[in-house]
Amino acid sequence: MEDITITLTTKPSASLRASVFSAHSPSTSRNLSDVLVVFLNGLVLSRRAWSPAISHLLSSFSDNNQHPPTILTYDRYGQGDSDHDPTDGPNTIPYSHDAHDIVSDLHQLLTQFTSSSPHLPNLESTRLVFVCNSIGCPLARLYAHAHADQTQISAYLFLDSMIANTDFVSIFPDPDDAGFDPGSLPKGVSPQELRYTRSQFRKFFHPTVPNPERFDRRKLAEMLPFSDRPSLPLIAAPGDEKPSEKAPLLTVVGHDWDQFAEQCEKGTMAVPKQVINTFMNPTWSRYNDGLLRLVHTPGNSNTVKVASGCGHFIQKDDPESVAREIKHLLDNL
Repeated sequence: MEDITITLTTKPSASLRASVFSAHSPSTSRNLSDVLVVFLNGLVLSRRAWSPAISHLLSSFSDNNQHPPTILTYDRYGQGDSDHDPTDGPNTIPYSHDAHDIVSDLHQLLTQFTSSSPHLPNLESTRLVFVCNSIGCPLARLYAHAHADQTQISAYLFLDSMIANTDFVSIFPDPDDAGFDPGSLPKGVSPQELRYTRSQFRKFFHPTVPNPERFDRRKLAEMLPFSDRPSLPLIAAPGDEKPSEKAPLLTVVGHDWDQFAEQCEKGTMAVPKQVINTFMNPTWSRYNDGLLRLVHTPGNSNTVKVASGCGHFIQKDDPESVAREIKHLLDNL
């Protein structure tokens, strides 16, 4: 992977940092020369967190005497090594650019990158594969619909997608609500623990909580109110006598319930495991089930995969499994 700096023509006063693997020749067994794998970060980990998974991916191609496709990772404005968004004025902090702005920047980035690459066609003819973690997953969904007429996203890998349609606090019952029944709580969960958990999630994850990126998340739930719709855009089906469309490939991977709950309990949150396993994990599981319904084709997995032993940052906890999932999608392309 080569580190590069990209300055968007739409924002010439700031730069994005990216890392690239350039495909120099078509695959010996499959033609992936028109494929660009794009990694979309969450809020916490930068593009560097993808490096171990990419190393495993490149090794798998080498072991099979195959040439990998072009790969791109990048840090959004205000993330990792990238400059802050030049449109973030001092009077807008901490709520500055939003998801629509990020999607627009991503499109400009991909347009410039593909047009300058000697190994890729223009963006409209490039087959995109989005590999996403956390908030990168809803960003991929928003991008797909914003630019459905200008791009072909052939495959998606959602790694523990952020639950985009919640404020996180309301996942847990409010013990101070007039209608709350303490008797409805399972053994091992107390009203005091619920109250503490709600305060912790409000402190760390509520959409109003600022972040170093200055990403305004307050309206994300309005942008994506459902996990299972709108469906991901169809793509052109190459090789047909008559033009047709097909659904993209989609793999949804969720975290290991016990590992995630343990990380919540032992980490900064210090939230009891039983509370997470009773309320948060089932809610997240239902959300992931909804994501599967974003495509309707027999070619996609009809169950959410579980990253055994992994918390929310699956690319960090098990990069080799992430590489396998990417390779599987690419083989199916």
